[in-house]
Amino acid sequence: MALCVLLAAGAAQAARPMITDDARIVDAKACQVESWVKSNRGSTEYWAQPACNFTGNLELMLGGARTHGDQGTQTTDIVFQGKTLFKTLEPNGWSWGLAAGNTRHPQTHNGLIGDVYAYVPVTFSFRDDRVLLHTNLGWLREKEARKQRMTWGVGTEAQLSESTWMIAETFGQNQGKPFYQVGLRYWLVPNRVQMDATYGNRAGSSTQERWLSIGLRLLSPAFLP
Repeated sequence: MALCVLLAAGAAQAARPMITDDARIVDAKACQVESWVKSNRGSTEYWAQPACNFTGNLELMLGGARTHGDQGTQTTDIVFQGKTLFKTLEPNGWSWGLAAGNTRHPQTHNGLIGDVYAYVPVTFSFRDDRVLLHTNLGWLREKEARKQRMTWGVGTEAQLSESTWMIAETFGQNQGKPFYQVGLRYWLVPNRVQMDATYGNRAGSSTQERWLSIGLRLLSPAFLP
């Protein structure tokens, strides 16, 4: 599950609930808040990740998680990330960017620097934005283990109706079996309020590493100075 946490942190600005990030950012001078509950075997995570775009092409996110498990409730992750685009997405076109961040685990990390990561998100648009394909390729440095790893992800979004989207993805590292996740996303208020639900697991695993999530995403109009 540590891999899921790190990749979830790296995907903070992908449209919830995807872990594979998209090459898009919050609108200029606007903000969003993504929150979700993730039920694992033996624990439950409560996430909140606010993000704002102050300059027009730099999205900054600061968020974290509290986990309730056998050892009670504790703060398990604090995440800071910046993301920018080098090419913006247009219908039937493509875009790419760069994201980098830091995930700190208060129980194991001393100081402000924890696990450091960076990745390149690329998004392809098909059928006038009704089908989107996302790919990620990145790098992760685990502070406690003193190891460096390659990370990757491939995901797709498909519009089923005016308000409903289906998502499917697979992601992992250069070692071990990959994870997968499938789910639905529904706009309660178009472009402002969104709900989602997913199921995820590791390929070839039983129920030991499976998770369920339900989330709420809020997006603001432009209001920042």
